[in-house]
Amino acid sequence: MNEQIQQIMNGSGTKTAKIQQLLNLGLTRRQVADLVTNGNYGFVQNVYKRMMQTIAQEACTVVPQLDYTFNRNFGVEIEAYNCTRERLARELRAAGISVQVEGYNHTDHADHWKLVTDSSLHGNNTFELVSPILHGEAGIDELEKVCWVLDLCDVKVNDSCGLHIHMDAHDFTMDTWRNLAISYKRLEPVIDAFMPGSRRANRYCKPLSGISETAIRQAQTINDLRRVFHSDRYHKVNLEAYARHCTVEFRQHSGSTNFTKMSAWIHFLEKMITFAQAGTVQPRTTLENIPFLNDTEKLYFKLRTKKLTA
Repeated sequence: MNEQIQQIMNGSGTKTAKIQQLLNLGLTRRQVADLVTNGNYGFVQNVYKRMMQTIAQEACTVVPQLDYTFNRNFGVEIEAYNCTRERLARELRAAGISVQVEGYNHTDHADHWKLVTDSSLHGNNTFELVSPILHGEAGIDELEKVCWVLDLCDVKVNDSCGLHIHMDAHDFTMDTWRNLAISYKRLEPVIDAFMPGSRRANRYCKPLSGISETAIRQAQTINDLRRVFHSDRYHKVNLEAYARHCTVEFRQHSGSTNFTKMSAWIHFLEKMITFAQAGTVQPRTTLENIPFLNDTEKLYFKLRTKKLTA
């Protein structure tokens, strides 16, 4: 945290912006006053009161009834090892899945999966299996068939592997972008709890805890928001994907070949996006209070949290 404080203090933001960022980090008003205003507690208190008023106004906002039917396009990147790309391709084709073995590339395909190399992975016969553009529940059904084949081929994952989900962002307004970034940031402690420790903070999925909520709110364009994220794609929420694919990429999930885990996470993300079209989750929201999950989904993530805690 000391490094984050120093970055804020050395930044070019206004005094008020620095106070807001330090308060969002969890510093007390007295600590912030000593750091920013030479002990002027009253100034900090006024900034704090305005922040609390904004939060209260958000809490009073009536969120309209939302339709959580999953009809969004999405894509999946499965990092794994323990099977040659050639064998996996043969088994996928035998199961009716169109797939090609290719060199490393970022080309989108609408009609086939691709098996590519990834130098960041460890283990024997590493690979990345990238889906074509999938659609809603039909895409989930196809993903399930792919997982059956991964199981047949005894595909494995380790700490170097991740599961990356791309969600179509063609219809995002700036309100949606801002609300999504703020909601993920506010839910990060909850999400971290049902992710392995290796996916809570690493060089390939950096946390949002150091991203200023105030700066997110002030972003007027997607490029402004990308700059808030330091134009760095290696965050848990990757905004750089929009420029190349018109998607938002979620990089936090651990590597997996388990269909239940994948499906639960994809539905979580889709519902969070739908909710972000109307508003943000409140600060310090717990798993039990996530407004876009039903009771069954909450139970699943609660049990995942317990398992990882144990």
